[in-house]
Amino acid sequence: MTYPELRNRARFGLPLAALATALLLSACSESPQPTLVDAEGNALPWQDLRGDWVFVNYWAEWCLPCLEEIPELNALNGRPGIRVLGVNFDGIQGDELLELGQRMDIRFTMLADNPAAELGWSAPVALPATYVVTPAGRLQEVRFGPQHEADLLNLTR
Repeated sequence: MTYPELRNRARFGLPLAALATALLLSACSESPQPTLVDAEGNALPWQDLRGDWVFVNYWAEWCLPCLEEIPELNALNGRPGIRVLGVNFDGIQGDELLELGQRMDIRFTMLADNPAAELGWSAPVALPATYVVTPAGRLQEVRFGPQHEADLLNLTR
């Protein structure tokens, strides 16, 4: 290849590479945020939870440690800047989920479906499982076993 050919390729190649990189980055930054649905059928855009600590808790009726932590999560959910979202591990939905939540005295938002795939998470391997999400929307950690209000509050400080 001659020098003029190399110079022309360099002159067009660098701007094209820069343009391709910019398009790739803009596509990544504009990736869609999932919209979750609560047990009553209301939309809950994940992006709307930014600014709050979010605790996504997986539970089941047959899980005794899950039953133990429900009052703790109810108390935690009432605090400013904190949201608790519950996911039924057994996939119960609709009126059956609402009735079960009422029987179990779940006062935090129950989700209609498991959001793990939409959020890029692995499904929990044990119950109860609590996914801790920072106000910036970053998954900080996953905790297994019954959680206590004071311990989860310490994470938010």
